[in-house]
Amino acid sequence: MTMRLLPLLLLACLAGCDVIEQPQGLIPHWTTAYKEVISETDRSRLRDWRKTFVGSLDAARKSGHAAEIAREGPLLDPDAAIPGPAIPDGSYRCRVIKLGAKDPGNLDFVTYPPFACRIHAQRTLQRLTKLSGSQRYVGLIFPGDAIRKVFLGTLVLGDETRALQYRQDEGRDVAGYIERIGPNRWRLLMPQPHFESRLDVMELVPQGATR
Repeated sequence: MTMRLLPLLLLACLAGCDVIEQPQGLIPHWTTAYKEVISETDRSRLRDWRKTFVGSLDAARKSGHAAEIAREGPLLDPDAAIPGPAIPDGSYRCRVIKLGAKDPGNLDFVTYPPFACRIHAQRTLQRLTKLSGSQRYVGLIFPGDAIRKVFLGTLVLGDETRALQYRQDEGRDVAGYIERIGPNRWRLLMPQPHFESRLDVMELVPQGATR
């Protein structure tokens, strides 16, 4: 009996490695209108997103990363967003690039290998969860305008297994725009994150798809 249970226990432990426990609600009260829950700080961050994007690119180019930026194509083009279908539910390869050092000693261009992300329905919205890595985003995707949606969430750090509710700790709040930049390619722009960089850009490509 014990020997038969061991494989099941091992599978349960492995499955739990990618689980981030959620608070009762990711937002203080349920709504599909992001303007009803967004903080004033995050309003400002989103309002100035393009200025932040351009300034972060300039800093990275001045640090000698023009070639790397050019290789990324639409991913690091502030005006690359295109209309089209919303990002679908499913599993994604998500790759993060950090642009523009927030503080002395930080780098102006840092790129990470792909991690695992998942998007699935959360009542009448969608929830995005970055499942691996030392900085994991968890949040909701809200309707925005004709070419972008709004992401509001929080940051899970290190070996933490529970996400904070949005606006529970301003230092953990994340706000961004999700944009389509290709047939099977989206990005999440996160201007003025609280850690390390001036702009975080996450590329989202469905598992098994080519860019």
